[in-house]
Amino acid sequence: MNLETMPYPPRTRTRDYRIPLLLLSALVVVLDRLSKLWVVHHIKSGSAITVIPGVFRLTHVLNSGAAFSMFADSMSPGTVRKALIAFSVLAVVIVLTMLWRAGRSLNASTLALALILGGAIGNLYDRARLFYVVDFLEVKIVHYHWPDFNVADSCIVIGACLLMIEIFRAQPQRQ
Repeated sequence: MNLETMPYPPRTRTRDYRIPLLLLSALVVVLDRLSKLWVVHHIKSGSAITVIPGVFRLTHVLNSGAAFSMFADSMSPGTVRKALIAFSVLAVVIVLTMLWRAGRSLNASTLALALILGGAIGNLYDRARLFYVVDFLEVKIVHYHWPDFNVADSCIVIGACLLMIEIFRAQPQRQ
């Protein structure tokens, strides 16, 4: 047997999931934009459509602050906006870097990072272009009224919950 005809062991190549994970982030941005555009064109600002009476409504709220409208009534809204944009850009860079490094494998952590990245970009777009974020999902359960939120916020929260589960999940014992 000569070297040219000698069989070689198959190459073991692990799949790189970074591009599919970035596509998931892009899908989150697209769904966020489309849902916000629908709300802007179908629900008058400050109005609502009841979906489940006493529980769930589609609203049209303009949030110039941070999460839960923090800093929305600030004495210097321009400074708040610039700070929120800077924070968002920093968060996007950090999460993108983490996703790029960890994205060769597909697991709960990389899915979480992809969701967080898409959500952060979705809200960053609104803040940079419109000076506010469009929120439209309103939930009330018994006496608790959750502040209005959007698809981007939902993806950020789901991603954060997945990361928390990963952090507190029992790790397999190494031999």
